[in-house]
Amino acid sequence: MAKFELKLPKMGESVAEATITNWLKNVGDSIASDEAVLEIATDKVDSEVPSEVSGIVTEILFQVNDVVKVGQTIAIIETEVGSLETPKVAEVLPSVAADSNVSQEQIVQVAKMVDSKQTVAPADFSGSDKFFSPLVKNIAAAEGISVAELESISGSGKDGRVTKEDILKFVGFRNLEDGSQTSKPSNPIAQPTINNPQPISVNGGDEIVEMDRMRKLISGYMVASIQTSAHVQSFIEVDVTNIVKWRDRVKITFEKREGEKLTFTPIFMEAVAKALKDFPGMNISVDGDYIIKKKNINLGMAAALPNGNLIVPVIKNADQLNLVGMAKAVNDLGNRAKAGKLKPDDTQGGTYTVTNVGTFGSVFGTPIINQPQVGILALGAIRKVPAVIETPEGDFIGIRQKMFLSHSYDHRVVDGALGGSFVKRVAEYLEAFDVSREF
Repeated sequence: MAKFELKLPKMGESVAEATITNWLKNVGDSIASDEAVLEIATDKVDSEVPSEVSGIVTEILFQVNDVVKVGQTIAIIETEVGSLETPKVAEVLPSVAADSNVSQEQIVQVAKMVDSKQTVAPADFSGSDKFFSPLVKNIAAAEGISVAELESISGSGKDGRVTKEDILKFVGFRNLEDGSQTSKPSNPIAQPTINNPQPISVNGGDEIVEMDRMRKLISGYMVASIQTSAHVQSFIEVDVTNIVKWRDRVKITFEKREGEKLTFTPIFMEAVAKALKDFPGMNISVDGDYIIKKKNINLGMAAALPNGNLIVPVIKNADQLNLVGMAKAVNDLGNRAKAGKLKPDDTQGGTYTVTNVGTFGSVFGTPIINQPQVGILALGAIRKVPAVIETPEGDFIGIRQKMFLSHSYDHRVVDGALGGSFVKRVAEYLEAFDVSREF
């Protein structure tokens, strides 16, 4: 037997500590290599810490809500070289019996059936879009559980992930119902019990529900930003007809060649990055009475999380990317945000932020600055509108594709001339878009 010290891993260059939000394992629990041991949170992203070894958790050195430094030992795992047995289920299946009136004799029978199996090479579950831990895949392979069956299991873990207990309950139900190794159980698995506080009814109709952790953080950031910065806004309308026509013409070819969808966002981000090079006074941050002029242009982009909250991952060195690189970066961060797979470092180091309020149909908005930055640009919805078109032959009315840009900036350090000139330059880049360009 040997003892392994599980340390808080490095989560990015600018992340030095994290808060423990939930222990997924208790002292005495078995753990497989790469299986999640606990959940942690930085000031922006929630994530899991996996075990580097298989063994038994013998010590837990920190409690929930404790702040831990990167590199600190957080748990002790006792390992045994060569030991990689399928986890025992005798301690899990009694809960199945309690829920489903299964007899204790049947529980023992199933426990023997599962515990007697040797671990096998994990089956190929790469065709599934869902995340399954190595331990869950190993049990599924040993029990002959198909991808479709695995996907049908209601997970009780973080973001609906299937845990060891979930899959062992599934095995127990399936084996006890008909003895088959391939058919699904006829009785549905009971939904996991949620331990969150129940909503409180005030008058029989209204409910009081506590904010989740992320919403509390967002609330705190927004209030602090308003209290810190003197917000002022500038608005400008932009004719993006040429961009709309160009994208419609090339988007299919772009996707076939690059394997990426071409949205409007990378086109807008490209223009913002160019304007920040022209007006470096917008690419700064404030620290007390000091102004920090940023060397790199790192664009934050507001993106949706699985729970509906928003987060701001960052495109590093955005001014150095061509349109293809920008599209890949935008799609990668957006997809990982939706899947809840952003890393702590993905949200660090932003120097200016862009938010697309047009996604929700808004014509324009007045976004709140992402501290300690000094500006944020909101992209409004693109709409067909009648407009005056000037030509050498005279003016006439035509249908154009237009949108509003809403620029919020910190009036402590950015005056109206700079704030207005910057957003005007973004508009000029968009309206001068080269429709003959390739990607």
